[in-house]
Amino acid sequence: MNEITLPVQRTFEPRDREWEARVRASFARQKVMDLIGARLAELRPGFCEIRLPFRDDLSQQNGFFHAGIISTVVDSAGGYAGFTLMPAGSDVLSVEFKLNLMSPADGDLLIGTGEVLKSGKNLVIARGEVYVIKNDRITHCATMQQTLMTMHGKSTEKNP
Repeated sequence: MNEITLPVQRTFEPRDREWEARVRASFARQKVMDLIGARLAELRPGFCEIRLPFRDDLSQQNGFFHAGIISTVVDSAGGYAGFTLMPAGSDVLSVEFKLNLMSPADGDLLIGTGEVLKSGKNLVIARGEVYVIKNDRITHCATMQQTLMTMHGKSTEKNP
């Protein structure tokens, strides 16, 4: 059989030189991230990582991170991964996502990542992964497939 080498990591060129400042400012305006205590951990073109320490008020009845919290974090991670590649003067909007919960999110730290699979002019396809860490053990607890819409001319940036 012939050897086939598959791409390991995609590389993207942002359409906006100021992409990082624009994405960080948008994240700062997203009040739900502040409410739950999530922080932007890593950001590069086509990729975003958000981290959230466990709090009891973010849990469901069995003491695991609630599915709603998991989906909130990974939706934002995928959305901001896509937003890194969108043009200046635009904004991002999730139009659909599917989340598979694969394991209870029993951990002290939740990590949601978003990675762009395809970046088009109007639609962006992203993948998200969610992990929890407890006692130095990493558990892959959820995976997401997402479609984002580029909202051309709809920037919500605050003018100085």
